[in-house]
Amino acid sequence: MAKLVFGMNVSLDGYVDHDKFAPDPVLFRYFIDQTRNTAGSIYGRGLYELMCYWDGDEWDQHGPEQNDLRAFAEAWRAMPKWVVSRSLKEAGPNATLISDDFEAAVRNLKAEIDGEIEVGGPKFAASLAKLGLIDEYHLFVHPVVLGSGAPFFVGVQPKLRFVASDRICESALRLTYAPA
Repeated sequence: MAKLVFGMNVSLDGYVDHDKFAPDPVLFRYFIDQTRNTAGSIYGRGLYELMCYWDGDEWDQHGPEQNDLRAFAEAWRAMPKWVVSRSLKEAGPNATLISDDFEAAVRNLKAEIDGEIEVGGPKFAASLAKLGLIDEYHLFVHPVVLGSGAPFFVGVQPKLRFVASDRICESALRLTYAPA
């Protein structure tokens, strides 16, 4: 049975914003390994459209971080993906579109797949949390205060219990919580 894990980079005050701060090279390599070892990812439309960047070659600027960018792009392209959207008519390579009865589809994925399935996007994660489908939350906390933006927890206030903390790099701590 799969475990659904919602995890994102988050500021000290609880906001997610990839434009305001990014993982350092050590954390980025951690995400590469995580992507290589996950059973797949399930996305809402918004984050999926953002992540489709890795299907193209715009990231390929031949800079010093080139090897890590290529490794992440390859891992992301190889990972199975499911996209929940009523507005999209198709999904990209290695992605399956779920347009009807996403609750049943997600429950089937959990029952049929072994390993961890990443959940992408705060709004989508909130809809799964309301259904009791999120098994773990991974908050990659950065020493940044944003003051506003998209919150990690959107419209849902789950009761949580602390599971673990891990220092991933100099600039990020992973906090792990499970539903209480």
